[in-house]
Amino acid sequence: MESLLEFFSFSDHNVQSVVIGSIWLTASCAIVGTFSFLKKRTLVGDAVAHSVLPGVCLAFILSGSKNPLYLIPGAFLTGWLSLVLIDKIVAHSKIKEDTAIGLILSVFFGLGILALTYIQHTDYANQSGLDHFLFGKAASIVREDLLIFSVIAIILMISVILYFKEFMLISFDEEFAQSIGVPVRRIELLLTTLTVLAVVIGIQAVGVVLMAAMLITPAAAARFWTNDLKILMLLAALFGAFSGISGAYVSYTAPAMPTGPWIVVILSTIAILSFLFAPTKGTLFRLLKQVKIKRKIKDENTLKTMFYMGEELSSFYHPMEVEEMISKRKMQKSSLEKSLLRLKKEGYLEKEKTGWVLTKAGKEKGQRIVKLHRLWEVYLTKYLNIAPDHVHDDAENIEHVITPELEERLEKLLNYPETDPHQSKIPY
Repeated sequence: MESLLEFFSFSDHNVQSVVIGSIWLTASCAIVGTFSFLKKRTLVGDAVAHSVLPGVCLAFILSGSKNPLYLIPGAFLTGWLSLVLIDKIVAHSKIKEDTAIGLILSVFFGLGILALTYIQHTDYANQSGLDHFLFGKAASIVREDLLIFSVIAIILMISVILYFKEFMLISFDEEFAQSIGVPVRRIELLLTTLTVLAVVIGIQAVGVVLMAAMLITPAAAARFWTNDLKILMLLAALFGAFSGISGAYVSYTAPAMPTGPWIVVILSTIAILSFLFAPTKGTLFRLLKQVKIKRKIKDENTLKTMFYMGEELSSFYHPMEVEEMISKRKMQKSSLEKSLLRLKKEGYLEKEKTGWVLTKAGKEKGQRIVKLHRLWEVYLTKYLNIAPDHVHDDAENIEHVITPELEERLEKLLNYPETDPHQSKIPY
C-alpha cells in the first residue's frame, strides 16, 4: 500500500516521465493501430517495428548521439521505406502480402542487427542503451524524450480526428470510398505514415520485438465490446493507457521487472478477458447462449411431442408418462425429466400422480410449434419443389426460429392451408 500511494502521488519526477510517456505511447499507438486491425493488416505493424532498427542505428552512426531528434527521423525513414517496398513487391510481382511482409521484416531486421553489432564493436562512447530498442526500456524515458513523444502523439491523434471519416471508409469499403471521390491512395499513404510514426515512438517503451502487440492488441480487445468505431477507438486507447500505467507501476514496485514487456502482458490479459467474458461476443457468453438455445429447443420439442400425443388421444389434457413420450420421440430420460421440470416451473405443465399434463399455456405453445412445423413443410413442397418425404428434418430445425412476423407472412403466402404434405391437420 505504501508503494502504491507513493507511486500514484507522482512526486518522483522519473515516475512522472515514465507514466506520462507510457500513456502517450500506448494510447496513440492503440488509436492508429485500430485502422490496421480493421484493414486486416496486423502484420504491417510488426514489419515496421522490425524495420526501424537499421534506421535507428544509421542515425546514431551519422550523428553520434542518442537524442530522439536524430534517431526518430532515421527510424521513420527505414520504417516508411519498408512499407513502400512491401506495396511495390505485392503490386509488381506474384508474391502475396504476407510473404512480402516476412521478406522485408527479416531483411531489415537483419540489417539492423548487423548495424547494432558494428556499433557495439566500435569506439562510440555513448553507445550504451541502443540495444534497448530491441526489447524496450520505458524507464529510460526522460523529460526531453517526453516532450518529443508528446508532440508526435498529439499529431497522431489530431490527424486521426481530422481524417476519421476517410480512414473509416478505406478500412471498411475501399471500393466505395474510391467511387465517391475519396483520394484512397493519398489517404492510405497518410495512414501508413501515421502507423510508422506510432511505431517509431512506441519502440522506446516495448522495443521492436513487442511493438506489434501494442499496435494491435488494444483494438482486438476492444472489438469484443462494441460495434461502434468511435467507442472501439476510445476503448482501445483506454486499454492502452491502463496497461501503460500498470506496466510502469509493476516496474516501479519490482525494479527488476521491465516496463515494456509488462505493458504487453497486461494488454494481453485484457484481450484474453475480453475474449472470454465480453457480453454478446465473449466466448463464455456465446457458450451460455448456446446452452440456452439448446434447452429452448428441447423444451419446445417436449411440448410438441405432448401435443402430438394429445392429437392421437383427442385430448390434450390427458396425463402422459415419461416412457410414453420417449416411445414417441427418442430422448434421454434424464434430459427429458429436466425439460419437464423446467416447463413445469414456467407454467406450461403440471405434475399429477398419473403423469404430466399440459396447461392451457403449454397446449397453446405446443400447438404453435406444430403449426410452424407443418406450415414450413407446405412452403418447402410448394415453392421449392422438395419431395414431402424430405422436408421433415428441415422443418424440425426452422420451427424454433420463426418469428411471429415471419409466421404471419407465411400464413398469408400459403393462404392458410388446412393440411401439411402428409395430410396432417395444421392447427390454427
